[in-house]
Amino acid sequence: MKVTLVDYGLGNIQAFANIYRRLNIDVAVAQNADELAAAEKIVLPGVGAFDWAMSRLEASGMRGCLDELVLGLGRPVLGICVGMQMMAARSDEGELAGLRWFDAEVKRFPERVSDQKVQLPHMGWNDVTTVDGTLFRGIGAPRFYFLHSYYFAPRNPSDVLASADYHRNFTASVRHGNIYGVQFHPEKSHHWGVQLLKNFAEL
Repeated sequence: MKVTLVDYGLGNIQAFANIYRRLNIDVAVAQNADELAAAEKIVLPGVGAFDWAMSRLEASGMRGCLDELVLGLGRPVLGICVGMQMMAARSDEGELAGLRWFDAEVKRFPERVSDQKVQLPHMGWNDVTTVDGTLFRGIGAPRFYFLHSYYFAPRNPSDVLASADYHRNFTASVRHGNIYGVQFHPEKSHHWGVQLLKNFAEL
């Protein structure tokens, strides 16, 4: 059981590495395609703007290897925050195409709902409602830390693993086969996040 963190310059790689080391789970960091090629389970973190994240991933030389591992060999992958959003076809936040691993778009939260101004970004703790226990096994009533102004909108309802509410119901976690994503930050979500990262490693 080994988890490889994709380090393309975005996301708190060290926080994930520290959690896995505390759990006594073997963890590696990949900064190029050669280091990524042997990955058994993959974590794709991300913070910041969609186009910036996609361009950084392209520049890292790991995009083709990721496609081969995930789509060709069926290796489990977990996208986190913008790492999940990159798995969609496109985003309202930018102009570049996403990875297209899901039939989905990334949309911006509305700035007003029923004449009420929506505070963006959606930042802080939020309850999460799960429809599948795969990633959320043993977590009980899950509560996670969010920081985002855009949300993942899959066209296939069966891809939704969990949802949350911020002036509207939105997708908090997705799964399509071996491909998983979470909009929240498990590395900032105390024991709930630690258990989720452990569950992914043990898939």
